[in-house]
Amino acid sequence: MTEPAALDTGPAPGTGPAPVTDAETLRARVLASLTTARERTTLLTSCVEEPDLTAQHSPLMSPLVWDLAHIGNQEELWLLRAVAGREPMRPEIDGLYDAFEHSRAERPTLPLLPPAEARRYAAEVRGRVTDLLESADFEGTRLTEAGFAFGMIAQHEQQHDETMLITHQLRTGPQALTAPDPDPVPLFTGPAEVLVPGGPFTMGTSGEPWALDNERPAHRREVAAFHIDTTPVTNGAYQAFIEDGGYDQERWWTKPGWAHIREHGIHAPQFWRRDGGQWLRRRFGVTEVVPPEEPVLHVCWYEADAYARWAGRRLPTETEWEKAARFDPATGGSMRYPWGDAEPGPEHANLGQRHLRPAPAGSYPAGESPLGVRQLIGDVWEWTASDFLPYPGFRMFPYKEYSEVFFGPEYKVLRGGSFAVDAVACRGTFRNWDYPIRRQIFSGFRTARSAGAA
Repeated sequence: MTEPAALDTGPAPGTGPAPVTDAETLRARVLASLTTARERTTLLTSCVEEPDLTAQHSPLMSPLVWDLAHIGNQEELWLLRAVAGREPMRPEIDGLYDAFEHSRAERPTLPLLPPAEARRYAAEVRGRVTDLLESADFEGTRLTEAGFAFGMIAQHEQQHDETMLITHQLRTGPQALTAPDPDPVPLFTGPAEVLVPGGPFTMGTSGEPWALDNERPAHRREVAAFHIDTTPVTNGAYQAFIEDGGYDQERWWTKPGWAHIREHGIHAPQFWRRDGGQWLRRRFGVTEVVPPEEPVLHVCWYEADAYARWAGRRLPTETEWEKAARFDPATGGSMRYPWGDAEPGPEHANLGQRHLRPAPAGSYPAGESPLGVRQLIGDVWEWTASDFLPYPGFRMFPYKEYSEVFFGPEYKVLRGGSFAVDAVACRGTFRNWDYPIRRQIFSGFRTARSAGAA
């Protein structure tokens, strides 16, 4: 492992709270984060029989059993080997669970650990990590400072839990997961858009202790005034685009987008199908009428961009999205979340697989930004207009394969998280990215327009 550069010495103004300094408080936070992630992993891998764990349900996804052992292997690599300096437990499997050594399509052909052995391995690693945590002092190196490596592993497991939930959505067969629906809300009748004032704001972070390298460092950005949708685009609004021939008119699409939907016969969001006069969708093994009030889900960047053009608008840039989500006009500073610096609660956002669907547009008024924008965190990942690029002053840490190797125009940035994202892996500064063709992810969008544009 390459020795990293020195840690940023402190937070820039308006970039969030200082790191927790009390070791016992930090130890409790780490344990809670790791435990929450493992409970979710257990749910996702215990709700189906062994054939579903070892099968590949889509060439885009790994078998569930690969994710399970990979989670344990990464935890061993970073916490037991890199932090504690211990000897490898199962060095012969490192290559099998290296995400860059074998493509997802290739993984079913590998000699993977069977489900029972994968569970034992992950449990043994966790047991040793729990023992390590009891004496951790969270000092000495950049990996251990403020519990960063532990937070990184908790986020990594939750990210793979989201990946496994995507696999559950792609698998065919009877329903395996259940969760209560979000609370119903009255039809949203607030303003369709909000004006975000022009001027500078602080983007990114230098003081959030568990922030990942692509969120750093905090830096000033100048943003022209713009309008942004108050809520994500809904299924009902997106159906109007379909009914108006949006998928049949080349003028709304970029050249590669038009070629992609034509080549693959795409005429609606993934998992949708027409049944007479209504649209149905498949959601985790259940077929249901598409609810018009929910944010649209499972659309690729090309679809989001085409809708925005059809609506006479555009996708927000990543900078615009973050300003809408974090800017506090009362102080001129940047908050951790749209509602402030407090950790997300169930009143703020739809996170953590608490539900298996987005909440209706206009939900969570307690989570709106000071400017009045709602559902910026949770519900659906939101496509932005921006390519995935490093911030000025970016420094790789702790390994280039997390962010650095993905920088470039091939990937578009998504922001805000989804109902499938845990709070530990979702902040106002958190950045996600994917190819513009991807639709199996829990992706939606909102639109924007420049101030003064019709």
